[in-house]
Amino acid sequence: MASRGRTGRKKGATRTRQNGRQPKANSSGGKPGNADVSTTLEEDRRNGKSPIPGRLTAPVLVLNLNYVPVNVCTVRRAIVLVAKGKAELLEQRAEASRIRTYNASLNAPSIIRLVYLVKRPFAPRRLSKKEVFLRDHYTCQYCGKRSQQLTLDHVVPRRQHGPHTWDNVVAACGRCNLNKAGRTPEEANMKLRRLPTAPQPNPYRILENRTILEEWKQYIPWQTAAKSRNGSENEPALMAVAD
Repeated sequence: MASRGRTGRKKGATRTRQNGRQPKANSSGGKPGNADVSTTLEEDRRNGKSPIPGRLTAPVLVLNLNYVPVNVCTVRRAIVLVAKGKAELLEQRAEASRIRTYNASLNAPSIIRLVYLVKRPFAPRRLSKKEVFLRDHYTCQYCGKRSQQLTLDHVVPRRQHGPHTWDNVVAACGRCNLNKAGRTPEEANMKLRRLPTAPQPNPYRILENRTILEEWKQYIPWQTAAKSRNGSENEPALMAVAD
């Protein structure tokens, strides 16, 4: 009986201490809780600014010393590289994207350039349907029709023991692929627009399927060429990685 009483008093004392600590943790002198963070994010939204997490993870184009793209990192990583003296800031985002800390306000980078030259070996591309379409500019290699609805065609058919290699695979529209069937181009009286080969290394492949920001365009050759040719800046990104 005495033992149960002591145990009950200890449990009661523990509950009292726990209950006593809870209000102290949420007091104004403690660390900010989830409610404080939510309030800060709501204030940013009301002021027309994106929340801090979104600004810190926004994409930043990283250029090599020779102005060739080497990577796309986050704003957080770009700020660290600039602060350590490993990169310089070339272009920054709009004023609304500035990063505020407890004692400073930082420019959010959009493009940075490394202060040293990074030599990166280009790995050969893996043969796939997508890579073949990119190499052939999404164009049928028999009739010249440009389309997103293409098929793979083996120049020397598989039934004739044609290999599945870069120099034997081309993009073809469904109609040309059906007309050629299991024959070679000579047998089907069809002519290839160009002989298929393995694509050359392309440093701009890192921009594949990415949204090209306005301030990036002056550092991207095909965007500059398209603008000078017809005043249009809406050149598709897939042209950057096609050879």
